[in-house]
Amino acid sequence: MSKIRLIKVTIVLIVFTLIGASAMAQQKPNIVIIYVDDLGYGDIGINGAVGVKTPHVDALAARGLNFTDAHSGASTCTPSRYTLLTGRYAFRQQAGILQGDAPLIIETNKGTLPKMLQKAGYTTGVVGKWHLGLGNGDVNWNKEVTPGPREVGFDYSFLIPSTGDRVPCVYLENQQIVGLDPSDPVTVSYQYELDGYPIGSQQPELLKQHTESYHLGSIINGYSRIGYMSGGRSALWTDEQFPFVLSEKAQRFMKKNAKQPFFLYFSLHDIHQPRVPNVQFVEKSSMGPRGDVIAQMDWCVGQITRTLDSLGLTENTLILFTSDNGPILDDGYLDYARELVGSHRPAGLYRGTKYSVYEGGTRVPTIISWPARVQPGVSSALISQVDLYASLAALVGQKAIDGDDSQDLLSVWLGEQYEGRSFLLEESYTYGLRHGKWKYIAPKNAEVPQWIKEKYVDPGFYPTAQLFDLENDPYESNNLAERYPIVASKLKGKLESILTSDKSETE
Repeated sequence: MSKIRLIKVTIVLIVFTLIGASAMAQQKPNIVIIYVDDLGYGDIGINGAVGVKTPHVDALAARGLNFTDAHSGASTCTPSRYTLLTGRYAFRQQAGILQGDAPLIIETNKGTLPKMLQKAGYTTGVVGKWHLGLGNGDVNWNKEVTPGPREVGFDYSFLIPSTGDRVPCVYLENQQIVGLDPSDPVTVSYQYELDGYPIGSQQPELLKQHTESYHLGSIINGYSRIGYMSGGRSALWTDEQFPFVLSEKAQRFMKKNAKQPFFLYFSLHDIHQPRVPNVQFVEKSSMGPRGDVIAQMDWCVGQITRTLDSLGLTENTLILFTSDNGPILDDGYLDYARELVGSHRPAGLYRGTKYSVYEGGTRVPTIISWPARVQPGVSSALISQVDLYASLAALVGQKAIDGDDSQDLLSVWLGEQYEGRSFLLEESYTYGLRHGKWKYIAPKNAEVPQWIKEKYVDPGFYPTAQLFDLENDPYESNNLAERYPIVASKLKGKLESILTSDKSETE
């Protein structure tokens, strides 16, 4: 064989090798988790929403699998986010709702969902609300904040550091404040007042929305927040721009990584308070700001799906659309959500809300779309976000390291089987346990805190055990614990074994 021919053959082999490697890489689906904040089971059109339309979410459901009994890890945000990204129940880390200056709650020495996907060859990114803590408890916001998303497995991050109603009111990109003027450094306090911005409790006439006392800290963009902040004027966010800023960053991440498998955790601010719809979405619903930001949320979903379409990636992208907990109408800011809700039922058929152990607290809208593999339909399988870690690990040929509570239910997530969990833990300010048609709620003989009462929430505190037959009583209105003591005792024992063990028992 001549040297020229040998070179040609070598080149051909290299080209085919590269093509083969690229094709193999793209056999792994891109993974996009769209994580909505405080969206109830009944808040989307496909699940019966009244007064607002969600065409992009409904289109996702039409070509995917709509789950009717899927649950967030807890009925509040930080615990649910912890559970989703770690595969561990939040109570194991004593995870509660964090303040904006809290340290990172995810253990950096343990496995996580994004770390696992990195090992599988994915580029990983998080865009949006974080609320998992940053730093080690004494944050200098004026330099790179560590530990943070990078240390738990994200190659790229663009964050609302905590929540929209907490300071600091700035974006962090790759763990540094965006647009910060070094001569105007940021200081944050949750203990004492700071100079620099007016304070809601002192100048309520400056507020665009009034609020209860808990949110009467620094006023930024006309909304008073939890906590106090000074400095950083050049870096302040504008609430009305959230949907555009976050969607653009998410789209840019997908475009940049379109030729390799990527994982995007797109964590929306909507529909959390303060509910501040952009003028483009004002009066898109009949329910005032809360309905309008549902429409705004749906627009953001459309930006993701349209971008995937334009990149030719829709067929081989697994999209999970879901929420961090159930709905809440009055969560502090006066936006008349309770008065304007009309006949709309945010939790659908179910009792309970955010902060509640009843079904509405964790039964959340959940849709999976992956045209290459998932057949359209509806699944009533009992399933939890805690299982995403182990299930996605199985999908990409990895192990869910440290995901002690996560089960490989990939076939259920993909609609290939319809038998989900045998037992499912529902975390709140007390605990619930699902098993078949039965729902057990542990007794809690405690006074409901005033801050929960002010939100018109029933957290499910009851001095004796509660037992419900969800098949015949989905609203959890008839306590059967005394009628079926053996069932209640069995579920009590199982719940206690989960709460006292180091890791979940095999079911």
